[in-house]
Amino acid sequence: MAQSIAHPVISPADAGTPVTPLPLRAVLPWAVFVGTLMLVLLYFVGAEQGATSVFSGAGVHEWVHDGRHLLGFPCH
Repeated sequence: MAQSIAHPVISPADAGTPVTPLPLRAVLPWAVFVGTLMLVLLYFVGAEQGATSVFSGAGVHEWVHDGRHLLGFPCH
């Protein structure tokens, strides 16, 4: 059975609408924020235990334990 790929229908009114690009000044602060958030999350999932621990105890380790194994980080 051959299946065809349906192409989106573009109405004549939409064909002449110009696409406005996003300026870098609008995207850059959000990209920096998301990048920083991802690095903090990566630290807590991947390195928050032992000598580099920011918080004492095993609370953070227990909260991210399953995520560590899912992402392939060894923890014990």
